[in-house]
Amino acid sequence: MPGVETSPVRGLPVAEAARRLAADGPNELPAPRRTAAWKLLAGQLTHLFAVMLWVAAALALAGGLAPLAIAIVVIIVLNGVFAFAQEYRADRAAERLRDLLPVRAQVIRDGEVRSVDASQLVRDDLVLLGAGARVSADLRLVTVHALAVDESMLTGESVPVRPGSGDQVYAGTFVVQGEAEAVVTAVAGRTRLAGIQSLTESAVRRPSPLTIELHRLIRVIAVIAVTVGASLTAVSLVLGLSATKAFLFGVGVMVALVPEGLLPTVTLSLARGAQRMAHGNALVRRLDAVETLGATTFVCTDKTGTLTLNQMEVLDVWTPHGSVVMHGDGYDPDGSADGGPAAIDAAARAARSAVACVRGRAVRSKNGWAAEGDPMEVALDVLARRLGVAPVPPETITHRVTFTSETRYSAVVADGNTMVIGAPDALLPYCRTNGAATSAVGDLAGQGRRVLAVAEASGVLVRDGDLDLRPDALDLLAVVGLEDPPRPDVHTALTACRQAGVRIAVVTGDHAATAEVIAREVGLLGPGGLVVSGEQLPADDGPLGELLDRDDGVVVARVTPADKLRIARALRARGHVVAMTGDGVNDAPALREADVGVAMGASGSDVARAAADLVLLDDHFAGIVTAIRLGRATFSNVRRFLTYHLADNVAELAPFVAWALSGGSVPLAIGVLQVLALDIGTDVLPALALGVEQPGPRVLDGPARHRRLVDRGLLTRAFGVLGMTEAVVAMSAFLLVLRGHGWTFGTEPAAAALAVASGTAFAVIVMMQMANALACRSERSTIVEIGLTTNRPLLVALVVELGLLMVFLGVPPVAHLLGGGWPSYQGWLFAAAGALVLLLVDSAAKLVRRRR
Repeated sequence: MPGVETSPVRGLPVAEAARRLAADGPNELPAPRRTAAWKLLAGQLTHLFAVMLWVAAALALAGGLAPLAIAIVVIIVLNGVFAFAQEYRADRAAERLRDLLPVRAQVIRDGEVRSVDASQLVRDDLVLLGAGARVSADLRLVTVHALAVDESMLTGESVPVRPGSGDQVYAGTFVVQGEAEAVVTAVAGRTRLAGIQSLTESAVRRPSPLTIELHRLIRVIAVIAVTVGASLTAVSLVLGLSATKAFLFGVGVMVALVPEGLLPTVTLSLARGAQRMAHGNALVRRLDAVETLGATTFVCTDKTGTLTLNQMEVLDVWTPHGSVVMHGDGYDPDGSADGGPAAIDAAARAARSAVACVRGRAVRSKNGWAAEGDPMEVALDVLARRLGVAPVPPETITHRVTFTSETRYSAVVADGNTMVIGAPDALLPYCRTNGAATSAVGDLAGQGRRVLAVAEASGVLVRDGDLDLRPDALDLLAVVGLEDPPRPDVHTALTACRQAGVRIAVVTGDHAATAEVIAREVGLLGPGGLVVSGEQLPADDGPLGELLDRDDGVVVARVTPADKLRIARALRARGHVVAMTGDGVNDAPALREADVGVAMGASGSDVARAAADLVLLDDHFAGIVTAIRLGRATFSNVRRFLTYHLADNVAELAPFVAWALSGGSVPLAIGVLQVLALDIGTDVLPALALGVEQPGPRVLDGPARHRRLVDRGLLTRAFGVLGMTEAVVAMSAFLLVLRGHGWTFGTEPAAAALAVASGTAFAVIVMMQMANALACRSERSTIVEIGLTTNRPLLVALVVELGLLMVFLGVPPVAHLLGGGWPSYQGWLFAAAGALVLLLVDSAAKLVRRRR
């Protein structure tokens, strides 16, 4: 009711809280809009390629080929269910935001402290916050006691903020230190967290480059299959076949030309690439992201925790007696100091004062040393331990002044002395110092250090809970320079990215100066690089993309979630395939918008991981380079088995073309069932083995060579070289065997002779496909240069293929069903010779291509 306000002591009346809850609803994020599971599954069963396979199954059933129809349906369903499972899991990103709200919250109602379900919070509730608590709604702080809040999940800022009375804190953030009382200003869908959820839901993924290319290929195949099938149906009618037989013949040809094994081969190749990435600590959540990574041309990376270790460390201590350089490893208290004895003694005195003013400490965990509290305060604790400083006994501390955003310092009084630590510009005006200290502050800040000043005074300077500061009241003990150090492997990874033609930008919520120093230190920012803040970005996407699209590196600081979304869209509009890294809630919309969202697994939020396509389990930026390398290898592998499949289609189609062009005078060398035996039987395993070919040594040399899955070079090789060679040799062997059995052009061959000749043609195609699999391992290197044993799964697949050939031709019921007989020894010689001919032709073509 109007006029009811929160009492600073009693909080809301219970009855009023109940009334507001009934009127406004529970404090829960709005349920994200989501596609029903059955619609997702239906989409996987009705996309372009699936529709083509459904038509092929229906035509096969109409043509009396029920086993084939069943096999095609099984392929459609298995692939559809597998892809559905991937999409269903990845599409729940926004839903994970709801998990960020805590289960319980401490409130004061009617003057009593109550523990209520967080969903029961209402506007104007008086909430109690303590260390370790997650903020459950947007709040305005009323009273504050040494409060520090980790907002990195929302803002990207690496250092906890220290809000004061009257400041806002937001749902989903963490209380790192201290305590506070706060009034609820917004709940549920009106919180800042809900706004990020809305951005996440609005980001719609576009199809991956692989999906686009496959759809293009499928359309081409569909047109060819229908055209060839219809043409041969017409020819059959002209040659006197009945309408029913001509239709069934045309249907059989169309079904034979549909690459039933293409979809499972692509899916399993991507799954194999995902498995390889998992061995490199990269978890793939969406299969087509494996290939998309290989096509990446622009990486937008966060700074904190991605380029850096996400831990503060004191590196430099300036004192009036000289400077000290600190050495150590993270939060491990073991370390050393370089400097003169007087400087080290002065640094130790400063460290003792500094650590007395803060509460953060380094603690031993099962994985080593970790931070407990504000990372900056923990770094000061580590500094004191490395210098061998005995801490100030807690019982000697009589006064404590907490840090606020207004004063920007904290202090204690112990043994009658006042010890102070804070921002240099907040303390230096009250210190007895000289220009050397100001110069030291400037030097350290210019190196990208976070700078703190430590001072001391004899006597008690605390009055009314704050410091009573006047000029020259303090003695400056030291200026401390801290750094969040870069990861040791980042420089090498960035060099590899540039070698691969991938452009890089740091997109961070941190300070521009800090981000710039880190970017230059790791080699991301070159002489012509750009440093810009989020508020300086152009309003239109066109100029924004033009501004950021440069070779020498970019740093974009102080960005908002909306900025990251715009950056991804602007770069994609310029033709880039964009990979966006992130770990916080604020990163989720951009991760979803990018072509590839890459989340940090060790330090990242659940929301970021759920929105991402790839999760780096160890947070190493180098994992992105490994993923790009494997992505390119996967793309090349898809091209390999496509070349393999398409070459086979030429050999399979040639007998039907020869029959049609000769007006039926040349008998069919192989029938429809033999074609299907080739597609689904003998060809699948070698194609899968080509899908696990190891990345070549030069896979990261320069930009990705192929942006199209099927281009003129692949078609020329598949149709003009490999496929044509198979077709000519297979048809020649077929005709020679027929001639050897007394057949002449235009006559009807004996059934036994036709069976032997057809079996010979089938054997020739299978043996040449075995050679084709070896040839397709590389687009440029011959099998002699590659070696036979470097892809052992392929060798196993070829042995199985040879065994299947024996079954298809040597087991009478199977041979009778397919329509081929056991070849004579001359037929087997033709098959062996055909394999050798294909390897020689392929090697010659590769040598010619290399010379050009």
